Amino acid sequence: MYAPIRMPGPLFDEIAAGGGSPEAVAFLVRGERTRRLLLLRELLDRLDADPGILGPLGAQPVWPALEAAAARAPRQVDGLLLSPQVGSWLAHTLRRLHGTASGPPLWADAGQLAAVAAAAAVHAGTEARLLLPARGGAVSLPALGMVRLPGPDGDTFHTVRAGVRGGRLTVEGPHGPAVAVRPLDEPESDHWLPVRRLETGPGLRTVQLDDLDPYRDLDEPIAPGRLGPDELRAWQRLFGDAVAILGRSGGSAPGGLRPEDVSRIVPWQDKDGPAGLPVPSSGLSASTGDAFASMVIARPHDPLSLAETLVHEFQHSKLGALLHLFVLIEGEDRAELHYAPWRADPRHLPGLLHGAYAFVGVTGFWRARAREADAETRERAEFLFALRRAQTRMVLRTLATRARLTVAGRRLVTRLSGTVDGWLRDPVDPATRARAGAAAVSHRVEWRLRNLRCGDGERDRLAEAWRSGTAPPRGGAPLVVPGPSGYWHDDRGALYMARTPGAGTGPSADASLVAGDLAAARTAYTALLRVPGPPDRHALAGWMLTHAALCPPDRRLLARPERLAALLETVPPARWTEAARWLAGADAGPASAPESG
Repeated sequence: MYAPIRMPGPLFDEIAAGGGSPEAVAFLVRGERTRRLLLLRELLDRLDADPGILGPLGAQPVWPALEAAAARAPRQVDGLLLSPQVGSWLAHTLRRLHGTASGPPLWADAGQLAAVAAAAAVHAGTEARLLLPARGGAVSLPALGMVRLPGPDGDTFHTVRAGVRGGRLTVEGPHGPAVAVRPLDEPESDHWLPVRRLETGPGLRTVQLDDLDPYRDLDEPIAPGRLGPDELRAWQRLFGDAVAILGRSGGSAPGGLRPEDVSRIVPWQDKDGPAGLPVPSSGLSASTGDAFASMVIARPHDPLSLAETLVHEFQHSKLGALLHLFVLIEGEDRAELHYAPWRADPRHLPGLLHGAYAFVGVTGFWRARAREADAETRERAEFLFALRRAQTRMVLRTLATRARLTVAGRRLVTRLSGTVDGWLRDPVDPATRARAGAAAVSHRVEWRLRNLRCGDGERDRLAEAWRSGTAPPRGGAPLVVPGPSGYWHDDRGALYMARTPGAGTGPSADASLVAGDLAAARTAYTALLRVPGPPDRHALAGWMLTHAALCPPDRRLLARPERLAALLETVPPARWTEAARWLAGADAGPASAPESG
């Protein structure tokens, strides 16, 4: 039996406020260890009940090999079982057994347990003889590396014989002589590819840079994608600089991170292409609760962005571990209805909670950078601090009023809100704060135009009132109808971040709006909207923002821009300004409908 885990209140509050001391993070790791052992026990029970799952591998002395290794080297075997590689593989295999995931032959997924046992024996220096699954000429050892066997590569799965003794692994393949390697200290060769590591500082734990493990993606297994020498050096330089940035502030406060707490970075790669592909301008990163402290990252262009991404994804890891210990939201309401200012699509409440927790960390990160001496960094940081502070506070209010929070969940949201509210006292340059506020409004207006619309009845009533010259009808709750294109990039928001308003690239209408040339912006947006077909939502949002700037009393329309969009569908462009003034004159600007956040 496993003893129940009871998290001390002060440690919970540290994590709930968005930060976490080494002791608080260590408690989360302890919880992950217990969960990992429970999942391993579930897998072993399934294999005992149905040995046929292992196919050609058959029944093997896997558990005795693990026990012998753990008895001799408990700390090392614990580290192996807690590794992201084992976590991702274990969760994927159990999903296979439950019928909720796909992949290679089931016996190859389940049989990776033997590779875990072999890796444990390597760490402990114990003996083991096992059959391992191989894919083509490759045998993967979790958190250690990959053995490459003589013979042709390919995607076929088969078994190979392996023996471990005194830290030496010998693998007998079907196409040539046996390969013997010492995984703990052997350098890279034709037959051995070790997991690469990134340095975090003298005497501190290194971070894996994993481009080999088949389970390193978020769920489905993928082929190895070894980084070339130039890409590897780029990662090493970038990570070293990011470590230096993170070291300039404490690791326990919200927004801080001790780099050695990160376990693994997986360079993003197209599943059908090579590693190190160009990074989207908005960046790309992801993580999973199955692999604590591991993150998939497309290499950013600068160390500041990488440091921010590390903080962001480690926040997700902390909350994921907390969710393994506590229920924070009651029920399984996963209806995607709510506004998340950092996303293009509507989100469900659990996703909104994850985003809020991550962006409390991001906000704290930029707060710390805003105090630095470098002028360029400070200006960028001050803008992003002001922007994320306002956006995160809004999402936390949504969670506090819309989510069915448990006692623990309400305590978490209250602590996060306290952190963000405390940051409201931090001074921000008024011009920078104004640009951040404009960027926040711009994103929200465009998001609503892309994801919400008035019901057909309301649209018809608006059109009839306009034609008859009567007062506009009151608004109803909007419908959530995500746009068919899905993802969209906030190009206008990027212009607001530029140090010189209007600088950078982007449509001339956007540049004019951001620079304050409102007459030019209105002319440019109107031209874009006169083309045949449905109005471009980005241009329509820009037209509305420009109109609100030219006619401040009409700013109330930005609370429900989908109402104005519905009206403008029935009005010639030459009369849009008149229609907007008409709607604003009687529209009291009701608060956002409940489902829109």
